[in-house]
Amino acid sequence: MAKFIVEQSGPLQGDVAVSGSKNAVLPILAATLMTEGKSEINDVPYLRDVDVMCRILRSMGASVTEDWKTHTITVDMDRVKAEEVPYELVKRMRASIFVMGPLLAKTGKARIALPGGCSIGDRPIDLHNKGMRSLGARIDTELGVVEATASQLKGALIYLDFPSVGATENIMMAATLAKGLTVIENAAEEPEIVDLANFLNKMGARIKGAGTDTIRIEGVEKLHGAKHTVIPDRIETGTFMVAAAITRGDILIRNCVPDHVKPVIAKLMECGATVNDEVEGLRVRGDIKQLIATDIKTMPYPGFPTDMQALFMALLSTVDGASAVIETVFENRFMHAAELSRMGANIKVDGRTAVVPGKNPLIGAQVISTDLRAGAALVLAGLVAKGKTEISEIYHIERGYDSFMEKLVSLGAKITREED
Repeated sequence: MAKFIVEQSGPLQGDVAVSGSKNAVLPILAATLMTEGKSEINDVPYLRDVDVMCRILRSMGASVTEDWKTHTITVDMDRVKAEEVPYELVKRMRASIFVMGPLLAKTGKARIALPGGCSIGDRPIDLHNKGMRSLGARIDTELGVVEATASQLKGALIYLDFPSVGATENIMMAATLAKGLTVIENAAEEPEIVDLANFLNKMGARIKGAGTDTIRIEGVEKLHGAKHTVIPDRIETGTFMVAAAITRGDILIRNCVPDHVKPVIAKLMECGATVNDEVEGLRVRGDIKQLIATDIKTMPYPGFPTDMQALFMALLSTVDGASAVIETVFENRFMHAAELSRMGANIKVDGRTAVVPGKNPLIGAQVISTDLRAGAALVLAGLVAKGKTEISEIYHIERGYDSFMEKLVSLGAKITREED
């Protein structure tokens, strides 16, 4: 197992380019299972999760070529040769559930074990199953395995009890090959859903309303291959924005979409950071004014993203005043609070609310990356902590950030990677 050794580094300065979105590319790759022919996906981030999804596609019969010099993946799908995803791949990544909709739509059958991933709270696939049942599928669950079968999916009106991103995407993919019209109400509105809909439409799908709470999908008989460039990763964008603020630095963030990070911009400015939308990207400075406390509450998009909560908590531990952090999306997403407290943050958690005192001097310590975003938050905290911080289980971080250490080092961070 590898670990990061992070030293107090001073203000980060320079420019950095954001990679393609992890949360956009995974369902896009899964969607290629429904095509006939070759698809080319560009600006793909080099991540462990992407590698797992490519292995899943190969296990289904796809020919997959990865060119990491150009960050391009080519998927050639002749016909699906398997209907069950190998368990050793499913257990490593929750996003493996994305193959359910495409497999069911393409072959009439999908068999998949309940997926793994970060332990940030209960994330059942009930809404995925509800959507597939509404489309006419039979769903059987036994011993942790979900089996879906359907001779022909049929369009339906589907209301989601919660605007789940994964369920919206899975249902949308399955509905592209269903007979008739499907309407998803209370759909998730994230930019990654819009990106997936754009890719599916390029393949011949007929989808309208992606990015709103009502999506309409008119089923088609077949899809063809397409070429697509993945949107920039908004959570990586937010991560480097917080990196500039927490180190009181000055960073120009290239290849980003400011509209996708509006809540992060707003909260950073409430703290006293300066954020400017320039021609070449977003410039974030934490060195102009004294940073102060603010409260955050995570919400589905376009609210403050739950994936930014841990990173913001690290920042709030370094500013003047006490802050409240309320987590409404996942019930178990405060595990990083204990790790930050090991470093002197002294955060108090009560249910879904955490109180961050602020301005407690952070001290280097041995901490554990409990999940993807928690790991990134600990790295940023380590950059301003006195002494050295040793972060273990960094495979979580490497699941979701392309060249994270290298990008931070290019900005002046003192980080090394060691094999334990």
